[in-house]
Amino acid sequence: MDALAVPCERGRGWYLSLMAPNAKGKNFAWLDPSRIYCNHQALSDCVKDLLQPFQNETIDLVAGIDAMGFILGSAVATTLGKGFLAIRKAGHLCVQTESQTYTDYSGREKLMEVRMDVLKPGLRVLLVDQWIETGGTMRAAISLVERLGATVVGVAVIAIESTEGGRWIKENYRYSHCIPEDLQAQIDKQYLESFKSFKNHTQ
Repeated sequence: MDALAVPCERGRGWYLSLMAPNAKGKNFAWLDPSRIYCNHQALSDCVKDLLQPFQNETIDLVAGIDAMGFILGSAVATTLGKGFLAIRKAGHLCVQTESQTYTDYSGREKLMEVRMDVLKPGLRVLLVDQWIETGGTMRAAISLVERLGATVVGVAVIAIESTEGGRWIKENYRYSHCIPEDLQAQIDKQYLESFKSFKNHTQ
């Protein structure tokens, strides 16, 4: 599918077929959802789907996780008319920060940080990222937000895999993702049938 094309019929999650398979090997995530962001209607519909479960929630601030969560989180914040807070990989913020170690999907231990002059008790925060595989990155972000006294209203991502970490998030926090039930098994196997439409891709 052309990355910029908009189909006449747009069922829930239609934009998921825009996601591209890994073409660079095991050091990279198994797919690239960022083609969704290139298509204005896909991005708009994705944000709408993510926000649907939170329609009756009070949200004061949207926080996105470095780096692709910045794109999706900013779109969510703009749609809500709320501010956006960047939760960054360590070493990029020139202000006083709170930090948290975590292990990402590749198994590497890393450090993330957030500025300390925004989050405070009573502030209700929606956390946004692109994908949850092991859940380590999102759990670290949750820890940072809660340690500074704010409340995590929920977690919004394109997909949550059915890993131990993914299940923990679903069991402990309100969440939203864009994956219909009939696609969850494909997500958990880390292969989408839609990949067959990509030239030169094999399972």
